[in-house]
Amino acid sequence: MPFGYTGKVLHVNLTKSEITVEEPEEQFYRTYMGGSAMGMHYVLKETPAGVDPLSPDNVLALCTGVVTGTPISGQSRITSVAKSPLTGCIGDAQGGGFFPAEMKFSGFDAVIIKGKSPKPVYLWMHHGEAELRDAGHLWGMTTGDTEDKLKEELQDKRIEVLQIGPAGENLVRFAALISMSNRANGRTGMGAVMGSKNLKAVVVRGKQKPTIADPAKFKELQKLGKTNLEPTGMDGFGKYGTPGVTTPQNKAGGLPTFNFNSGAFDKHEDIDGIKLFNEHLRGHEKDDQNRFGRDTCFSCSIKCKRVTEIAEGPYKTDAKYGGPEYETLATFGSYCGIGDMDAIIYANALCNMYGMDTISCGATIAWAMECWENGKITAEDTGGIEMTYGNAEAMVKMTELIAKREGFGKILAEGSKKAAEIIGRGTEDYLITSKGQEAPAHMPQVKRSLSVIYATNPFGADHESSEHDPSYKAFPERMKQIGLTNPQEKLALNEEMMRFAMVTQHLSSAVDSISVCAFIFGASFQLYGADKLVEVINAVTGWDTDIAEILEVGERRLNMLRVFNSREGIGRELDTLPKKMFKRPLEGGKSDGYVLDEKEWETALEDYYRLCDWNVETGHPSLNKLESLGLGWVVAESEALSRVIS
Repeated sequence: MPFGYTGKVLHVNLTKSEITVEEPEEQFYRTYMGGSAMGMHYVLKETPAGVDPLSPDNVLALCTGVVTGTPISGQSRITSVAKSPLTGCIGDAQGGGFFPAEMKFSGFDAVIIKGKSPKPVYLWMHHGEAELRDAGHLWGMTTGDTEDKLKEELQDKRIEVLQIGPAGENLVRFAALISMSNRANGRTGMGAVMGSKNLKAVVVRGKQKPTIADPAKFKELQKLGKTNLEPTGMDGFGKYGTPGVTTPQNKAGGLPTFNFNSGAFDKHEDIDGIKLFNEHLRGHEKDDQNRFGRDTCFSCSIKCKRVTEIAEGPYKTDAKYGGPEYETLATFGSYCGIGDMDAIIYANALCNMYGMDTISCGATIAWAMECWENGKITAEDTGGIEMTYGNAEAMVKMTELIAKREGFGKILAEGSKKAAEIIGRGTEDYLITSKGQEAPAHMPQVKRSLSVIYATNPFGADHESSEHDPSYKAFPERMKQIGLTNPQEKLALNEEMMRFAMVTQHLSSAVDSISVCAFIFGASFQLYGADKLVEVINAVTGWDTDIAEILEVGERRLNMLRVFNSREGIGRELDTLPKKMFKRPLEGGKSDGYVLDEKEWETALEDYYRLCDWNVETGHPSLNKLESLGLGWVVAESEALSRVIS
């Protein structure tokens, strides 16, 4: 009997309406541990090279990890992987809440989905069984209405639902998967993949709680998490959530403003975590502890999720759609020059209602605003909507048009890179994309190791794929655990910072494979360090892993993502940053004048390749590296790869 995991993987062929169950060996789980790495095993095995991301042959994997569903902070996470309709590269997105744990309770560790149903359906997984049911009556519904309808239909208020909204049905290229009507597997367009398959939702319910190998040790780790809240500062993180970093980011010159032309926003206090906490969380006027304005994931003691509602006015919102994270406050706020908190809360609610990634949505609108400011887009293009910086009404309207693929929103629903290709006129000069994915709200000009991570990350710019530069100096004991003992000065972009980037990337990659929360487990401010992540895995599974093995799991997953792109003919040529980051110095604030030096950056990129054992000329992983990670089979099974991997 396995500990932690169920030992069952569900395979669903929507074209044939067939459902089968696989029972992998224990070594399979130890090799991948779940999440992104497990999903990539199936995507590499079953997705044909060169597949259209919106075709039935694009395999979508939804995977939990070996500790998901155990009663400890940070374990209720699920990863979705498939070829991305936004970038054409591999797509990868994580989400939390209660759905991941409940999926494990339903009796399955993962769901592998292929084909396309001839009509809308939903997948109902319950108590070790699974079936496809008609979803024609749900098609077109917003996420909140769909969840309410399913709870009524299945006569169970405790079901959990991972679904697409109208944006996924409309194939918006950055459509998200949404659970609890407010938790998102947001990035890379996994919602569009699910929409292309006519799969409206995955619904789960069960009572199969994971068995724990060492209950005494596990209880000790549980207790440590609760007593560690104050010493690690995670009590404050729980109070203000990710929005708490908004003003500190601005102070450091790292709050992206006016589509990444500045790192300082004069209205930052109007959109920061303190204002959100004091004035906008649900129940703030009733409860000075804001218990009513904070939500959590299954069995997590942090309670960092914001819950907001606006009772009246043009931006009236329902609390079921949650509240904005830092990235959302920035992309709909400072990126667009908007300091109207109500408008940002409403835009966030729209994204959760319709099922869209807030980062790509807000950043695409900000790109359109810079194009407008420079005369590249006019009222003739936008249907009369004035896309000026600071225009909250235009931002909100365009968010809704994107979700519905109406008016100018039909073009912006393609994402900013594809929109620039459609419009032309020099609009590409204002992009902030890497591999076609819009940059999140951490600035590579300020946190320079991120510049290489943004460029090389297999699924595009991502802020949770490595630790950020200041962490190296700030958390020496935790860095020492993963072999990093030589912190560098601010703005360094040398070989040691590339080693820091790579090693912390491997740890972050492991976190996404074990399928745990990046705010709970890591090498910097998190509740638990890498050493405790190892202890949690061992206590749950009964294994004898160590940090070296965990880092190898992360490295394996990173190379699986990378080699998928290699198979698609994607290598160094797409490991780039937006032109403006090299050519336009930032203006205002502490980062005034900051710009990346292209020659220095190229040297750092090559240092990173060499450290990773990737070909410096092509960016492809070496055959030696793949074989050392047990991935030689990927090359052996692919004619396309055998031509480019050596």
